[in-house]
Amino acid sequence: MVNIYAGNLAFNMTEADLRNMFEAHGKVDRASLVKDSMSGDSKGFGFVEMPNDKEAKAAIAALNDMDTQGRKMTVNEAKPKADRSEGRDRY
Repeated sequence: MVNIYAGNLAFNMTEADLRNMFEAHGKVDRASLVKDSMSGDSKGFGFVEMPNDKEAKAAIAALNDMDTQGRKMTVNEAKPKADRSEGRDRY
């Protein structure tokens, strides 16, 4: 399973649009956009889970830097969120 970050997306892109873009390169288990908790508007990025490593790498290579609606997408393998408690004890 590969978790893929897709950023700099058009704000009117839907989860179905995101899924369709990646499905052109292989099977997609999940596609989700990150939304503002107050307004429900897209924050312009999301995540896609693809079960096949080879298909995921092909999708990343094909979609990274692709222009969609005037915005150049950033697509790469998602990195785990850093522990938010790190560094808080320094002060």
